[in-house]
Amino acid sequence: MLKIRELHEVPILFELASHPEVYPYIRHKADTLDEFYFLTKQLIEAEEQGLVISRTILDEYNQPIGTINLFDINNRSGFLATWIGKPYFGKGYNKMAKELFFEELFFHRGIENVFMKVRKTNLRSLKAVEKLGYAILGDDLFPDILKEINVDGDIYHLFVVTKEHFTSYMQFTEASKENGEEIVS
Repeated sequence: MLKIRELHEVPILFELASHPEVYPYIRHKADTLDEFYFLTKQLIEAEEQGLVISRTILDEYNQPIGTINLFDINNRSGFLATWIGKPYFGKGYNKMAKELFFEELFFHRGIENVFMKVRKTNLRSLKAVEKLGYAILGDDLFPDILKEINVDGDIYHLFVVTKEHFTSYMQFTEASKENGEEIVS
């Protein structure tokens, strides 16, 4: 359940983003509500210019619980940044949001590759990526990009989701469901 970002969501998202288990991993950090408003307004404007794609993640009650974004869009590729508020950890929202977002990116926006840089020390994010059956470790496949994201030292792993892998995975998953098979990812 995703929607285009709106300013009225800022107070709820700022509170969720401020949690110490969330804040360190957010790409654009805001220390005050006013700063979060400003950053959100900049993001909305950047999307209008085609520079980013940004969505609010909603729970089943249509309440904002986090954000998912594609930054640094270049050559039909970009970098994913996702965060979800602490009360929503471990409830499946991350995987659901990513799959909906990838469907939009690959089938409606012409994106071919989505890169994810994950801190080697961020065990929560590493475990989350491992659960995505369509994400592959890109450290060896994209050495130039890996070098670029690790310019300040060996900090990140690089993962990639390609349109081809995502499409194959989703087709396999759908076919397995139709055959009554259980998919473990």
